[in-house]
Amino acid sequence: MLEEALDFLRDTTAGGGSVLFVGTKRQAAAPIMTEALRSKQYYVNNRWLGGMLTNWKTVRKSIDRYNGHLEVLASEDKKAELSKKELAAVSRETEKYAKSLEGIRKMERLPSALFIIDVGKESIAVQEAKRLCIPIVGIVDSNNSPRDIDFLVPGNDDAIRAIDLYCTAVANACLTGYERHQSELAAQRRDRPQDEKVDLSAKTGRRVVEIKQAPRRGRGQGSGGAGGGRSYSAGGHAAGGKGGDDADASATPGPAGDGGQA
Repeated sequence: MLEEALDFLRDTTAGGGSVLFVGTKRQAAAPIMTEALRSKQYYVNNRWLGGMLTNWKTVRKSIDRYNGHLEVLASEDKKAELSKKELAAVSRETEKYAKSLEGIRKMERLPSALFIIDVGKESIAVQEAKRLCIPIVGIVDSNNSPRDIDFLVPGNDDAIRAIDLYCTAVANACLTGYERHQSELAAQRRDRPQDEKVDLSAKTGRRVVEIKQAPRRGRGQGSGGAGGGRSYSAGGHAAGGKGGDDADASATPGPAGDGGQA
């Protein structure tokens, strides 16, 4: 069961998804934060705010406000613009936000999956995830129901060593997938300039592009067909009509081969 859950999390992050680590009980708070950060994921380890998932737009506004406060407190110039009373209010609100939002401060959208320590204690998180069809990987002790858990991992959710073991294993799987995804993105960035190069020497013929022009007032239709359309080769010469400068101004040759654009 654990291996199946790890495979799922690895595939999730390899596909560009994110995992939210959830564990607010005292013995889970530290490993949840440490391992989520190590694996480049997100976490909630203090208090689950009701609506954190189902009311994400409102939570996102609070996160933006929190980030704004952090920018103010990090800038001496911005702090100097505030009175002592205003600065104290910003500091208090920032501390309040930090307890619940620090772990998701950089999370731009809903997570692709949840990893939960003690599904009984985090029942609200479970309910919200199920409502939004977000898969759950949960450590389920004998005193909790496995219902609503997509990837069930039976285990002790109270012992600190057991929690450390689960968090480390999950983080390793998430990090492997994350690094794989980053490698694929880097490869795509390296390959993109090569894909966009145009090798004109490989062309053995001319591609014909039809440029349709409206007939001039007072004159009949041109020899190019209905609507005065002309055909131009990719080299800029008119097929069956005038070429040269007129063709260059009207048509831009595309790349040769598949994927060329006119």
